[in-house]
Amino acid sequence: MKAHIKITLKNGVLDPQGKAIEGAIRGLGISGVGDVRQGKYIEVDLGETDPAKAKDVVERMCKDLLANMVIENYSYEIAP
Repeated sequence: MKAHIKITLKNGVLDPQGKAIEGAIRGLGISGVGDVRQGKYIEVDLGETDPAKAKDVVERMCKDLLANMVIENYSYEIAP
């Protein structure tokens, strides 16, 4: 099984990297783009074959290691 994990900053949390990307986009002469927010995408191969156990493993990874629960949200999909 493979987990596809997306981690993003919570609303209201400042995103200096997003602002830098937004400025770079404008520097390329591209208009009509605003409020850029950046995040992380992580793929993890799981040795688990039981979907419920795989979900438990991914939840633990996200909460305990991958996401800063104070300032970040996470979502994921588990694919066979």
